[in-house]
Amino acid sequence: MELRGDYGSMRPDYTVDQDWSAYSAADHETWRLLLRRQMRLLPGHACAAFADGVAALGLTDRIPRFDEASAILERATGWRIVAVPGLLPDAQFFEHLAGRRFPVTVWMRRRDEIDYLVEPDLFHDFFGHVPLLLDPVFADFLHAYGTRGRVAAGAALRRLARLYWYTVEFGLLATPAGLKAFGAGLLSSRSELVHAVTDPRPLRVRFDARRVMSTDYRIDRFQETYFVLDGFDELYATLSEDATQPGDLDYAPGERAPGDALATLPALASVA
Repeated sequence: MELRGDYGSMRPDYTVDQDWSAYSAADHETWRLLLRRQMRLLPGHACAAFADGVAALGLTDRIPRFDEASAILERATGWRIVAVPGLLPDAQFFEHLAGRRFPVTVWMRRRDEIDYLVEPDLFHDFFGHVPLLLDPVFADFLHAYGTRGRVAAGAALRRLARLYWYTVEFGLLATPAGLKAFGAGLLSSRSELVHAVTDPRPLRVRFDARRVMSTDYRIDRFQETYFVLDGFDELYATLSEDATQPGDLDYAPGERAPGDALATLPALASVA
């Protein structure tokens, strides 16, 4: 896949400047449309920590300035945003996370891409990811994830990618108020957010680190399996040496594994 971002002016660490003045009226309008429709979905679909983060960032109808958001993050959890042209190689991505720097793409999708695009853009990266960096437990996990990934290779790196996909991008939480999303791929998507939280068809499995890292995923359709955590503290055990070792089997998306504890709607009762 040919990457869309402009990598010509990037620094050796893949960062660029956010030239906020270069955003067009159409860019701001696309941000406004996406923001307003996702904000309408947050009640009933998003976890409380994400909603609290959105409120703390004070998002408006204008594309946010990364330096202003970084000031809020640094005071709360020591994180800051770095502007990047788009997708990063693994080494640079993990290096930024290990340094409590979250990479956010500088370009906005076009209006005709409002519902789907192949690469993550500014809206996905900022709206989907940045609010949870204000949660201390989640912020510390993501830092530990970057530190672990910085020294991983081969199969361990592939398993860490699966962990990120099924938690940071597409994770769900079981809460007293019901099933809620915390993954950025869900929270930045109108259709998959509703699908993941309310549709009875997907396989929803109680979180288990080895099970998550043994499960393949697809990028071209809604997820067929979602993993449900009771809290962000469960994520820390996933970074142990044992958890990232290859298991006996790899499971296809949507495939049920022996011993799965399923989270069922609407009560989220665990069943064998």
